[in-house]
Amino acid sequence: MPTPGHSHAQWGPADQIGAGNLLTAEKRLAALASVRQGRVYDVSHEIFMGAPFMAPNQTPFLMSIFGSWRDTIKRRRKLGALNDAGTNLERIEMTAHVGTHIDALGHFSRGDMLYNGNAAADVVTDWGLERLGIEHAPPMITRAVLFDVAPGTHLAPGQVVTADDLQRAADRGGFAVEPGDIALIRTGWGRYFGVDNARYLEGEPGIDVPAAKWLVERGIVAIGADNMAVEVLPNPDRSVLMPVHQFTLAECGVYLIENLALDDLAADGVHAACLILLATKIRGATGAPVRPVVLV
Repeated sequence: MPTPGHSHAQWGPADQIGAGNLLTAEKRLAALASVRQGRVYDVSHEIFMGAPFMAPNQTPFLMSIFGSWRDTIKRRRKLGALNDAGTNLERIEMTAHVGTHIDALGHFSRGDMLYNGNAAADVVTDWGLERLGIEHAPPMITRAVLFDVAPGTHLAPGQVVTADDLQRAADRGGFAVEPGDIALIRTGWGRYFGVDNARYLEGEPGIDVPAAKWLVERGIVAIGADNMAVEVLPNPDRSVLMPVHQFTLAECGVYLIENLALDDLAADGVHAACLILLATKIRGATGAPVRPVVLV
């Protein structure tokens, strides 16, 4: 098996799943075998009108009833139906990055370059990604490790979560990161999701590139956090924007999971457990809403 944390070239020039290659059958079996109580922690937020979004790239979530029971019953009566079967059907407009979601590897570039040497000019079309879309993200059934970097409280916007902070959180949680794990980082900032959106969006505590590198070197498949972007905002170095996204997605093929709800896990002292995350296979999408669950 390739050494975790090395460049994307380790999985070959045709690779489109990046660190997903570390999700082995052995990792799945070990994670499933760790489940003892059958308890489920839903670590996602609801998607709803009024959910926070980062303008201008992200747009509001909009949902309206496109076909209602009234209209459908009328139409079916005209066709001779006598049982008044009413249908309610919605129309939804959204980006794939609303609420709890996972980023596809094609979501971010460094200049023109996407993951694994793919040129954005060749991949990004008006109708989606020709390569590196979310449909390639493998089912993620593996061990999640919770880094509670703000026990009982929350960090402040712009506060950096360093590699040392992660190590201390791992020591408190009694685990060591293993290849194929998914990192969940609790900063406490998730308490403002949908409660005080203005505050939630004014900035956020999160990891910097050295902390991301620390995780990648240990073979992490994906990094999730209870904030909008996983990484610290604003970055203390104002000359760079979203460098963690560039490093993890475009350089390393490591996925990002955003807007998680991690307070219940932390409150119950769950620091290492089975996580199941399945991304909807929307061809060419740069991400997908997800409902990850942790089983203990």
